[in-house]
Formats: sequence, structure tokens, C-alpha cells
Amino acid sequence: MEKCDAMVDVGRRRFLTGATLGAAGVAAATMLPRAAEAATPSQGSALVTYPANRLGNVQDLVLNKVPGGVGPDQDIVGFSTTCPHKGFPLAYNSGDKTLNCPGHYSRFDCERGGQQVWGHATQNLPQYVLRVDDKGDIYAEGVDELLYGRLSNVL
Repeated sequence: MEKCDAMVDVGRRRFLTGATLGAAGVAAATMLPRAAEAATPSQGSALVTYPANRLGNVQDLVLNKVPGGVGPDQDIVGFSTTCPHKGFPLAYNSGDKTLNCPGHYSRFDCERGGQQVWGHATQNLPQYVLRVDDKGDIYAEGVDELLYGRLSNVL
């Protein structure tokens, strides 16, 4: 019986060794083409260009001081209003200027770049990259993190 037990152990070892080497080989094979693409910046593979979307005009906004914002007073910011934890819609609390999730009670500070201050979420709110032109029109031109439920932010 010892011979059978030993053969089972050898079989497991060989299987695990082979599976590990196979997984490493697959990982290396998938990473090498990406590394080669990243090494050639002329192709633009690392830069994603987003279409600019007009959101409104500066004159239509009620202004508060917000660090990291755009506009004449650097106080215009935009965040995703979907919780990055489970995708619940967020509600704005004007008392403490946070976006709050009704699902698992995550809270995000709008005056500190959408930083999570409480709850189950494991990341801060995605913040939109904004631009204000000379007429005061506000444009969204990108986002700094992955939006909930997407594999890519590019449509």
C-alpha cells in the first residue's frame, strides 16, 4: 500500500509543478506582447483619448472652494455618482459635502477628491478630468479611475 500512496503523492507533485509552470508560461506569454506595445509609445497604446463632452457653463453653477478643481476659482469638480463597491447610486449630503451610498453606507468626501471616509468601498470615487474654455463652458475629457461595472472606461 505504501507504493500506491507514494505514487499518488508523486502524481500530485507533478501535477502541481506542471500546473504552476503552465500558468507562469501563460502569464509570461500574455505579458510579453503588452510589454512590447508599451515600449513603443509612437503607437499610442498607453494613452487613451476621450471625446470632450460639454456639461454646462460656469455661470450656471453655485460655487464652493474645492481643491483640485478647474474654473476661475479652481472649484469645479466632477465625480461618478455610482458607488465603486457595488454600484449603488450615490446621494449628495450638503451638510458635510459627501456622496453617500445607501447600500453599504460608504461615504466619499467631495472636497477631498472623492476620498472614501467610511464604508465598504475599497477605492475612492472616480473623478472626471474637466476643462473650462474661455466662454466658461465646462467639458469632461476623461476619468482618473475605472468606473463601476466596466472593464474599460472607453465606450
